[in-house]
Amino acid sequence: MSAVQTAERQSTGGRLYWAVADCWTIVRRDLTHLAKQPSLIAWQLGFPIVSVLLFVYVFGSAMDVGKGVDYKDYAMPGMFAMTMAFGFMNTAMTVVVDKERGVTDRFRSMPMAPSAVVTGRGVSDVLHAALDLAVLAAIALVVGWRSDGDLLATLWAFALLLWLRFSLIWVGVLLGLLAKNQEAAGNLFAVAFPFGMVSSVFTPPSEMPDWLGTIAMWNPVSATANAVRELYGNPLPTGGSWIEQHSDVMAVVWPLALTAVFLPLAVRRFQRLSR
Repeated sequence: MSAVQTAERQSTGGRLYWAVADCWTIVRRDLTHLAKQPSLIAWQLGFPIVSVLLFVYVFGSAMDVGKGVDYKDYAMPGMFAMTMAFGFMNTAMTVVVDKERGVTDRFRSMPMAPSAVVTGRGVSDVLHAALDLAVLAAIALVVGWRSDGDLLATLWAFALLLWLRFSLIWVGVLLGLLAKNQEAAGNLFAVAFPFGMVSSVFTPPSEMPDWLGTIAMWNPVSATANAVRELYGNPLPTGGSWIEQHSDVMAVVWPLALTAVFLPLAVRRFQRLSR
């Protein structure tokens, strides 16, 4: 790189431009890989399909969330939120694979914005999540779920779901950078499972033991699930706790807090690799 190009990159405007340009380069690279490996798409989309069949049709008949409530109307918004929450495992695994194959070190050796690899992964994963959410919504419509909210409320509900996914991307990036290998990253399921399941996704927290119900109520996944249920006009948990009554606010606050904490940590960890 010439001295002129270096000076342009180091200027304030140049740093901002190249941060965005380098981020987009990473996004294009990820999307290109995804297009060339359709099996990855099938794997990512298989989870929502199996989840609907398992929890709505296998376990749904045994679930009671309120008199006269169709369980799928309660469960589907929760499954939207759970799918977004579980996505951080895919993020962590992708980061680990790139790190083991030397791709991350190659990026670090290039004259590119230090934040580009992390932010590029974030944008790419949001696009993947939007595809997952679209497929899951289509499946929900097929099995009979409907949104009774108006168009604006429905769109805002999907935006909140992607906002949750966006915040958890940085958790996945950080864990992927900290994990030593793919086996360690695979063990993250032990963290993701209770995070997604101990929530209001499948059953109201008021039906759980008090201590477990409290944890479930304050779970960020519950806040998003309850907020989108309200926006969709679907059944809500019957509890009257403060957190359940203000789920619309917490569905914004929780992801904002997670992003504020984990995004800087992920960028810092990337910058400190191999030190």
